[in-house]
Amino acid sequence: MKEKNLKRDGFQSKWGFILACIGSAVGMGNIWRFPILVSKYDGMTFLIPYFIFVILIASTGVISEMALGRFTESGTVRAFGKCTELRYKNKKIGESLGVIPVLGSLALAIGYTCVMAWIFKYTFMAFSGELKAMGNDMDLIGETFSKTASSSNFWIFIAILASFLIVIFGVSKGIERSNKIMMPSLFILFVFLAIYISTMQGAADGYKYIFTINKKLIKNPQVWLYAFGQAFFSLSVAGSGTIIYGSYLSKKEDLVESAKNVGIFDTIASLMAAFVIIPAMATTKTPLNTGGPGLMFIYLVNVLNSMPAGRILGMIFYLCVLFAGISSIINLYESSVAYLQEKFDFSRKKATLIIHIIGLISAILIQNIVGEWMDVISIYVCPLGAGLAGIMFLWIGGKEFALKAVNQGAKKPVGNFYFLLSKYVYVGATIIALIAGAILGGIG
Repeated sequence: MKEKNLKRDGFQSKWGFILACIGSAVGMGNIWRFPILVSKYDGMTFLIPYFIFVILIASTGVISEMALGRFTESGTVRAFGKCTELRYKNKKIGESLGVIPVLGSLALAIGYTCVMAWIFKYTFMAFSGELKAMGNDMDLIGETFSKTASSSNFWIFIAILASFLIVIFGVSKGIERSNKIMMPSLFILFVFLAIYISTMQGAADGYKYIFTINKKLIKNPQVWLYAFGQAFFSLSVAGSGTIIYGSYLSKKEDLVESAKNVGIFDTIASLMAAFVIIPAMATTKTPLNTGGPGLMFIYLVNVLNSMPAGRILGMIFYLCVLFAGISSIINLYESSVAYLQEKFDFSRKKATLIIHIIGLISAILIQNIVGEWMDVISIYVCPLGAGLAGIMFLWIGGKEFALKAVNQGAKKPVGNFYFLLSKYVYVGATIIALIAGAILGGIG
């Protein structure tokens, strides 16, 4: 069958692309998992290995996925196909494998839709005063979240609608414009929260803890493994979303610089969340020993309701979380939308509508098992997708292909060090992420 050649949309500016990639990376993991790990593993004891792994992944995996998408001007399926066509004169092998990360991205988007439904509801409750009205009644707060998690059909529809209304306008008019508003707003609001909380009695204990270095614990391989897992998943390397965003980028832009900025700002977002949540918990002597949804939707509600101006702080906090969630979910759905456009020559409107209808129905059906659903995708499919992308780009495409793709538009071209680090260390790390996640029940 003759390959369709649709006219591709694209990012209109370098910072539009960077903000969209930051939006894709900054999500729930930054806000509710990162502070937990910083607390669990003694602050700087966790942060030191985390910083090392962010630098490693941003300078290898993020660059590679951006370059693969841009050089092939394709989403994952076609990009993989072009790699195997180059090496084996057979694009069908790569295209078949490329379906795996795309389906993984869609499955993750479906689970994320359920989480976004909770966030939309809690943001509404923060503004309406319903959260504040619950006071410090932990039974009521817990019961409210249990009901939200088990039955949120209306809010699932709202989450899907929000994604649909952004994605349908395309890359430059939808995704780029929305991220230019949401990402700066998120950072500004987080800075405000951090400054306000720093003035509260007891917050200093939280900062002191963050800067703790436990010389014995830092030698523990578990700390390094979970720091790697957090960095790996936070930077959104899964063989899908970063590739499709890269495919919309001009060949004149410097990918190395763009990847560096994504790594820096994603880390800043995580740190700001930690500098808000840990000191806030410290002001009320609340132990930060719970992970997952319980932190954000139960314990933090209690903490915020214990603070002066708690209602205002809650409004700002959940608005930050909302922006982080929306910017991530549109990237997840965009991968599948682009696939339908490329494979079946669908218009953006038709592809967006089909994918979001699938997302709506599926999210409603899985909302009672969303935790297990997300675990399976994050443990198996995401690292598999990242590994496949690395293998296609670096092993199948080869050195000449990879360096040519990365160095388009580069101010300072990369060479052997980037290629060897990416081919062996990064691809090897994706395999470790898959195996360790399967054994330990997840590392990120």
